[in-house]
Amino acid sequence: MRRILTILLLTVLALSAQGQQYSFTFKLDGRTDTVMYIGRYYRDALTLVDTAKAKNGTYVFKGNRKWERGMYALVGQDGKKAVSDFCVDGSLKFSISGDTKLTASTVKVKGCPVNTQMFEYIATEDAAKKEMDSLRELKKTDKAAAEAGEKALTERMLAYEEKAQHPKNANIFFELQSRCAPPEMPDTVKDKNTWYRMHYWDNLFDGKRTKAEWSTLMHSPQLFSKMNYFFYGILYYADSDTIKTDIDRLAAKIGGDTALLRYVFDHIEPKYFRSTKNVGWDAVWCHLASEYYLKGRCPWATEGTLHNMRYNYNRIRQSLIGAHGQELWMADTNQSNDPNTWISSHRFPTKYVILWFWDPDCHHCQEQSAALKVLYDSLMTAPDKRFEVYAVGFESDVDKWKKYVREHKFNWVNVGGTNVNIDYQEAYNVHGAPTMIILNEKRDIIMNKVLPAKSLLQFLDNYEKRQK
Repeated sequence: MRRILTILLLTVLALSAQGQQYSFTFKLDGRTDTVMYIGRYYRDALTLVDTAKAKNGTYVFKGNRKWERGMYALVGQDGKKAVSDFCVDGSLKFSISGDTKLTASTVKVKGCPVNTQMFEYIATEDAAKKEMDSLRELKKTDKAAAEAGEKALTERMLAYEEKAQHPKNANIFFELQSRCAPPEMPDTVKDKNTWYRMHYWDNLFDGKRTKAEWSTLMHSPQLFSKMNYFFYGILYYADSDTIKTDIDRLAAKIGGDTALLRYVFDHIEPKYFRSTKNVGWDAVWCHLASEYYLKGRCPWATEGTLHNMRYNYNRIRQSLIGAHGQELWMADTNQSNDPNTWISSHRFPTKYVILWFWDPDCHHCQEQSAALKVLYDSLMTAPDKRFEVYAVGFESDVDKWKKYVREHKFNWVNVGGTNVNIDYQEAYNVHGAPTMIILNEKRDIIMNKVLPAKSLLQFLDNYEKRQK
């Protein structure tokens, strides 16, 4: 008996060392889920860390474990979508009740001042947004009254936020809001866009952080929203050089924090790699690959990942804007086996050559080819033709391709089939149709994305202005 009691005592002591007793109670009026989960954020995903079964419309999470300080999510039984966020900061015994979605205005909290402050803050912000929407509607009929109301509302909310986020009210929610808040721009700034980009991360890196503090940030929805908006909001239409510079600037701020660097790079690398529409994003991906992954600055990357990345980098860099286009020699619709009769992609008198990779079975290719034909035919008699179209039939069924060319009277240079000097898919990173590559007079690549035919001449004009 004494031995059993000793074992039990040691077990209790071990559990106590690992964590603390906790009890989180959620009561959601009208909620029918048989189970609910608690999820922990990491970027835009939730990892489920606890489960509670329904009992009279109430879900009680309890046990003994260590809870990291930070933001968590109450998740419905589908295990994917957050019902509501809540904080773990100090108190490990509290209850939260409200409507089915825990709408902030309906929530009542017991035993946790941090969550009380958070839901009050969200409810106040929501009410202010509704009031602002009403004032915008009022502006249509009474502009003076609406503007006065907007000014009063702005002043009231600024005062509220200053009071709510006062140091005496310090808690994890307001800390995260503050760390991920946008920078305050001085009134004297002239180039506001550049200044904002340059200072976007100031609040996040305004001092040293412990590993625990960075972990809290990386497991919060606030940091993901900030990161995602920077790359796919602020930088969405930026040129590749600007994006690469901003990536380098952020990486320098991160320094040797591998976990934080991985947090960012694991999110942006696949998006820059897979993008087929954004001009220059392939160059951004090549920069990530060559300057970070392939130089050993991303130690989490496996050998398999690096092998694939090295292969893709060597393939994609050949088709980047600025690279010299590789010369293609291909058979035309006669499909001659004699290489001496094949047509070169580079040897035309025109200033520009449009390499047009298309598939007669592709609906988008059909539409774009028809629009390109209208433009091309209109320039046939022009004194300065400017460009030739070298249209590569991206179709294994040669007879189908030839028939389509004949029926639609494509008067440009039509080539296709297997009689070709090099693998054009590898040479120009063509893995889908339609794909457009524009070569200048030196036959360097100046565009590697599909441009609508109506924008083609304007693009060439703008390119020539930039060269001057």
